[in-house]
Amino acid sequence: MATKKVVLHRLGGHRFVGINEQGDKVMVDGDQPSTGLRPMELLLAALAGCTAYDVVDIMEKKRQPLARYRVEAVGERAEEHPKRYTHIVVTHYGAGPNVTKEALERAVELSHTKYCSVSATLNAQIETRVVVEPWQDEQQLQSQR
Repeated sequence: MATKKVVLHRLGGHRFVGINEQGDKVMVDGDQPSTGLRPMELLLAALAGCTAYDVVDIMEKKRQPLARYRVEAVGERAEEHPKRYTHIVVTHYGAGPNVTKEALERAVELSHTKYCSVSATLNAQIETRVVVEPWQDEQQLQSQR
């Protein structure tokens, strides 16, 4: 069984630095002004990052690589403590010369139902959306200017 470890060091107040076993760092911050993400924002970022890895790989295997791609995750939290996410909308925006909506939708579905461990770990309703943006390569954009 694989294990992962992250150590959180307090820097002061509600400001911490998280360090993984490879020495990579992330700021976790509840102070104002903030210099890092709050824990619940990190959870959304983890979900978006996890599914993004999957979708990029799946689209490459489908020979429809994404030239532009972003993921937005918006979470709705409960009013009562522990104020967990009850509903999360994850929207995938992709573009590329051969990208079809059907392929991107299937990649997103596979990620959220089979591959994304963050999605599988969360106890929230996760809704996915897909937007294929118009594709223009850099040469086309420059010729229009």
